[in-house]
Amino acid sequence: MQELKGAVVVVTGAGRGLGAALAISLADLGCKLVLCGRSAHALAEVGAIIEARGGLAAEQVVLDLADTASVSAALASIEQRQPQIDILINNGAMWLEASEQPHSAAEVSGVINAALTGTFLLTQGLLPALKASSRPDVVTIGSISGLPNAPLHSVSLPFYAAKHGQLALADGLRQMLVGTPLRSLCVHPPYLEDISPLDPQWAQVPERAKGQQGTNRDVVEAVVFALTRPRHISLSSIVIDTDNGGVFS
Repeated sequence: MQELKGAVVVVTGAGRGLGAALAISLADLGCKLVLCGRSAHALAEVGAIIEARGGLAAEQVVLDLADTASVSAALASIEQRQPQIDILINNGAMWLEASEQPHSAAEVSGVINAALTGTFLLTQGLLPALKASSRPDVVTIGSISGLPNAPLHSVSLPFYAAKHGQLALADGLRQMLVGTPLRSLCVHPPYLEDISPLDPQWAQVPERAKGQQGTNRDVVEAVVFALTRPRHISLSSIVIDTDNGGVFS
């Protein structure tokens, strides 16, 4: 098993939800975090939690993946602070639920740009820093909505298309990086109960029975499992399914 202690990890969408849970959990394992997200206030709160739990001070970079100028500014900031990055977790995305009303151009472009344009540009820009690492990994947090033949459920068509595109990005990156030390790993969560490592429910997740909903902790553990596999193994597609909120539930 590969150790995570000391790894420099960039997490997008780290200000809340799954991104915050990933950041806090990886800091608990000894990683040095670079938190990226749209809200400076939310990033500061997550950074304070990490420090209070005994983790290293987490760097914070304001990043709006839907805005290419913001991506460029964030890249310059990260590169200045971290010439070497061990892990990039592409978790940031914009949610858009299905609606009987037409979606606005801003909603559609926001969802597509955050998941695809911004995520690709950030990944492309950080490749030199990742290639400077001896154990580089890119983790894409996809969705069951992005799987082939997955039903729409309650998601909007733009979100559905964006998540399919993220799967293509992760797989294309895997193909592009064949023969290099860099792995492209992808995890597809179902609909999740949004809990934090700070919540009492976090410790109770292992007791959940079949039929209960998946949680942020389940995704965190899948990501950690993929990251800690020996370097010759790439878990390029992990589908987390549940009876409640899963692919065909």
